[in-house]
Amino acid sequence: MRGRRRGGDRLSRQLGKRTLLAAGVLALWLVGLGLLTQRELFRPHTEQLAEAGLRVTPGATYFAVLQRGEQIGFASTTVDTAQGGITVLDYLVADLPIAGKLHRASARTTVRLTRALRVASFTLDIDADITPIKATGKVIGDTLLLLTVRGIAGQATDTQRVKLNGPILLPTLVPLAIALGERPKVGKTYTLPMFDPASMTPKDVRIAVRAESVFVLNDSSVFDPGTSRWVGALPDTIRAWKLASDSGSNGTTTGSGFAGWVDEQGRVVLAHQLLGLTLERRPYEVAFENWKADAGKRGNSVTADRDIYETTAISANKKVGENLSELKLRLTGVDLEGFDVKGYRQKLRGDTLTITREAPAALKATYALPNGAKATVMSVFLDAEPLLEVESPEIVALATRLRGTDKDPRVVAERINKWLYDSLEKKITVGVPSALVALRKRSGDCNEHAQLFVALARAAGIPARIAAGLAFLDGKFYYHAWPEIWLERWVAVDPTFGQFPADASHLRFTIGGLGKQAELLRLMGALKIDVLASR
Repeated sequence: MRGRRRGGDRLSRQLGKRTLLAAGVLALWLVGLGLLTQRELFRPHTEQLAEAGLRVTPGATYFAVLQRGEQIGFASTTVDTAQGGITVLDYLVADLPIAGKLHRASARTTVRLTRALRVASFTLDIDADITPIKATGKVIGDTLLLLTVRGIAGQATDTQRVKLNGPILLPTLVPLAIALGERPKVGKTYTLPMFDPASMTPKDVRIAVRAESVFVLNDSSVFDPGTSRWVGALPDTIRAWKLASDSGSNGTTTGSGFAGWVDEQGRVVLAHQLLGLTLERRPYEVAFENWKADAGKRGNSVTADRDIYETTAISANKKVGENLSELKLRLTGVDLEGFDVKGYRQKLRGDTLTITREAPAALKATYALPNGAKATVMSVFLDAEPLLEVESPEIVALATRLRGTDKDPRVVAERINKWLYDSLEKKITVGVPSALVALRKRSGDCNEHAQLFVALARAAGIPARIAAGLAFLDGKFYYHAWPEIWLERWVAVDPTFGQFPADASHLRFTIGGLGKQAELLRLMGALKIDVLASR
């Protein structure tokens, strides 16, 4: 047991590596899904979009991918109108500086539409180091999205049937839908039926036209022998409008909205994406050739001040031990709107956050296993999700064995928590976590522990979800993920560190899988935390 705890300590000093890279991969996935959406379903303007579809012409647009003002990647959108339909290819590649090294990740999306801008199918390929993922989607009528995910080592194909309650948009159809309607006007708002790729659910999102301005963009580029770089040429003046979702008031998209500048043809001029990335339209050579040359010079390592893990692991002035019952913090430097900071164990007053570990009295359930929770509003947290294979025979068999004849959800959840802590090797991995793969490999970091716990808990009849944020360890804050279970309230637990319930060192910012965890990177380099008290 002592050796296991030492392994956990080593893991705690590296939590950010895997979480950030995996979140980065999922963010690229969501960006890819977002980019493909410049052509999804939008019934209120069906006729307008059908007319617009007839006017679509082939072409390509290129972007520099920036992070904190430095180019770290390249993106493009290519439109082809051959064979009586429309094919759109979106590509994004970026070198993500994580844990002292550059990790190249890419996302490629191909969408096939009718000339009326109705999606027929799409494919999405993402790759980060050694872990490729391939997803395909097929829209059936207006009521169903058939989503298939495959390609993760050791994992069988995961097929999900996502119910659609009518026509939907994906995030970056916003520019096309608004620009091809009436001329945008500053102050006007639109309520759009949006499909959020992060939560796999439809929702209504309000989009506002915040400003109007003129941009000067270069239509082509020339090579400068003196600097050995490409520079823009033939500048052109265009008018653009700033669009933002109400949930994205901080200036970045959160996965279900859009934030950026769009011209009158619905083409992005400047957009803010997940991971703190900015897409800036540029000529091909300026966007790609210059980045390729600079990437070659950098090699595969980065300096400490460009290391995402180090710059987002925020130093604190006081070192505390494990099993904290209470932690009081001051959070400054960022707008916390959109983050899941408030909760049962987290009380926010002004900029002061107090985290309190659950008392034994809070660990009582209002239902009995195996089926008691199915009749409650929490039954949604019993369902399978992509890469959360609740209905897998292997997951069900283990959950049934661990549950045994016990009917108390607390007893069973604690047993699952202990089994995971004892059975999974604490190991940093690269890729997107799958509950089934984690079970088969019996190893992983906090993401695998949380993913497998939630799958086992749901299979046992216990509503569960994934929380993510920061863990305060050895005087520093590290990115971390852990599960929450529903008893008579949400209770945080931590199979990575063997805590039931999790102690007050867990600072939650998001609820949901890695698609939501990617939003944590908006805190990078800006969030300041002062430890006021701990016990």
